[in-house]
Amino acid sequence: MKDLSKYPLWTALVTPMLENGEVDYPSLKTLLKEQEEAKNGILILGSTGESLNLDEKEKQEILNFVCAQKLKVPLMAGVGGINLNKTIDWVKHLETLPLDCYLFVTPLYAKPGSVGQTHWFKSLMDVSTKPVILYNVPSRTGSSLSFETVKKLNSHPNFWGIKEASGSVEEFKKYRAAAPNAKVYSGDDGMLPDFAPHGAFGLISVAANVWPKKTHQVTQSCLQNTLADEKTWKDCCDTLFLASNPIPAKVLLSLKGKIKHPNLRPPLSHLEKFDREKLSWAHEQINKLSAGEK
Repeated sequence: MKDLSKYPLWTALVTPMLENGEVDYPSLKTLLKEQEEAKNGILILGSTGESLNLDEKEKQEILNFVCAQKLKVPLMAGVGGINLNKTIDWVKHLETLPLDCYLFVTPLYAKPGSVGQTHWFKSLMDVSTKPVILYNVPSRTGSSLSFETVKKLNSHPNFWGIKEASGSVEEFKKYRAAAPNAKVYSGDDGMLPDFAPHGAFGLISVAANVWPKKTHQVTQSCLQNTLADEKTWKDCCDTLFLASNPIPAKVLLSLKGKIKHPNLRPPLSHLEKFDREKLSWAHEQINKLSAGEK
């Protein structure tokens, strides 16, 4: 297994699709190689990868394809759902693959409290042999990762870290306090400059899909408190959320010629109306952005 502590940046990779809705494997290979070249860890089948909109066979095929590339950077698999037995079976399947770690998201829709969350995460971590990051993203799941759950699971041998995407510095500080030995990652590109002074270990990124090397540089600069232009970085990251993620990222990847088509799985659609000129503006600004000393 690769040394995860050497990878402060992970790219929550999109799943490229053809116009007919099938997975575009040649484009996926291109994206994987680009992330490898940038020396970014890769998260497969996260929410940015539209994992909930793919069927189980497709997810298995994607994972098999990615693992077959034998990349030099580590691989993380996203795990989410609401049916515990089904999710346990999925983790058992993941255990048969050469993956390095997992991202377990707070159960969706049901909005469980600390007791339910603790049971859910412990049940999944107990069948895992690999490091686990717990994912707090209340805007998507409907509930926040319980601080009490974090405290109770902090001593679990597979507990590795937290992906914090509430958008709140105060919440980030509370997770750091609840799990002082955990690696706490920003789950929001634009918040990394705010989280870094409070002990962020790194970033699990959407922006790295479209700006892999630059995001790598910005991550290093934020962690060293040397990012020269925080405002430009934040403004550019905001354009990737003008519509539901990963719509803007896929549109920009298509415009750049990195994927053949910006297609997404329903209920998401690249035909949603948003200001595409802002995407082009952001791409130009990122190319000019200095990630060096202040």
